[in-house]
Amino acid sequence: MKKLLQSILMGLIVISATACKHPGKEAEIVAVAPETPDESVKNIFVDTYGEKMEVTVNETKNTVTIHLNGKTYDLKKNDDLPEYTATNTEYLYSNIKGNITFLKKDVDMVLFHLKHDKKVQPPTKMASY
Repeated sequence: MKKLLQSILMGLIVISATACKHPGKEAEIVAVAPETPDESVKNIFVDTYGEKMEVTVNETKNTVTIHLNGKTYDLKKNDDLPEYTATNTEYLYSNIKGNITFLKKDVDMVLFHLKHDKKVQPPTKMASY
């Protein structure tokens, strides 16, 4: 009986050992798509009081990062508003026809404003008759 049990046990070991062997598995090749660099534009604006505001517009992610008075603000492009406008829950940045405004929405407080003057044409001489 002991020999029968040993032979059955040995048979199971041999069967399980051969069953666990798999043919050589091929190495998996994973292709990684090349990461496209972010298209971003950085501008520094100085208002009439000499205050600087650094604006980085990331066209790839549709985000705006603003550095003003030692603080950083991250905003998301808002397609509902005209021209280039970006917002988050507290702040609004807009660049509409050269008027750059950054304000705190809940108290309507303008933190930065710059109005680009269009080039003034020199007065033209009119002929008199």
